[in-house]
Amino acid sequence: MSTDKKGTKILARTFFAQLRAGGYTPNQIIDISSELIDLVTNDLKEAPKVVSREAEVRQSA
Repeated sequence: MSTDKKGTKILARTFFAQLRAGGYTPNQIIDISSELIDLVTNDLKEAPKVVSREAEVRQSA
């Protein structure tokens, strides 16, 4: 397993443990996870637009 994968697993487990310790229910954690996935998905959709805009700015400079 790569270092990056280990790091993300550790982060996820830590985040989960903190949420549970904070009193969040499993269903609430699923909702949080879904929201995180939505945010990442939107970010990935926006990434090509940002790169395109940056290229336009460089060309006009």
